[in-house]
Amino acid sequence: MGRNLPQAGLDMGGQLCWLAAPMSWTEQPIHFVDFEGSLTSGLLEYGVVTLHAGRVVAVRSRLCRPAGRIRVEDTAVHGLGEADLAGCAPFADEFEDFAALRATGPLAAHFAGAENSLLKSVWPYGRAAPDFARPGETTQEWGPWIDTGALYRQFYPRLESLRLTDLVAACSLQEELEALAGQHCPATRRKYHAAAYDALAGSLLLASLAREPRLALLTTPQLLALSTLDGGKRDALQQGSLF
Repeated sequence: MGRNLPQAGLDMGGQLCWLAAPMSWTEQPIHFVDFEGSLTSGLLEYGVVTLHAGRVVAVRSRLCRPAGRIRVEDTAVHGLGEADLAGCAPFADEFEDFAALRATGPLAAHFAGAENSLLKSVWPYGRAAPDFARPGETTQEWGPWIDTGALYRQFYPRLESLRLTDLVAACSLQEELEALAGQHCPATRRKYHAAAYDALAGSLLLASLAREPRLALLTTPQLLALSTLDGGKRDALQQGSLF
């Protein structure tokens, strides 16, 4: 990879020793999502980066009207207060766009549980869309998600930290991140804990996996299964990807 990471552990009890299918996950558009906000305040900012063939091809982001109280301690993290969001439309207005994104590719996030919970707090279900974990089937779920936190935990078990900032540094991606942020992020939101910036960081981590030839051969269903740390759910997804 030209990085400071150890070689990816590709045996992993046989979990990555599946027969390669014709289409690599890199050929599939993937939408990397980051949200700022909480279940208390609602979604205050979103960022979505579309990744295809290992490249960032689209970025969208905006601030959103709070649905509840913004706690002072949360503002200290993401830097958003009531005054910053005055006059913004609510995140709920974005359903059509998010449903359209989900129809074209799976969603991704860094430790995706938080993003999934926040998204489902607004819309428990999407529209019928392709189930990218089970080719040929459809689903109204927003997931399963591609999860860079889970993937890096498995592929590079010797890493000391899985925090977004630490992984970007370990993969020598900070300079590339700053260049993309200069193109796509407002000047005041070119920092961690800003939605588009964090989504760009996560998308670069995902793209970096494609530079490992053996990881690049994985299919989208395989990558989704490996993103699922729950053993029962993973077994079900693996069955769907193998048969």
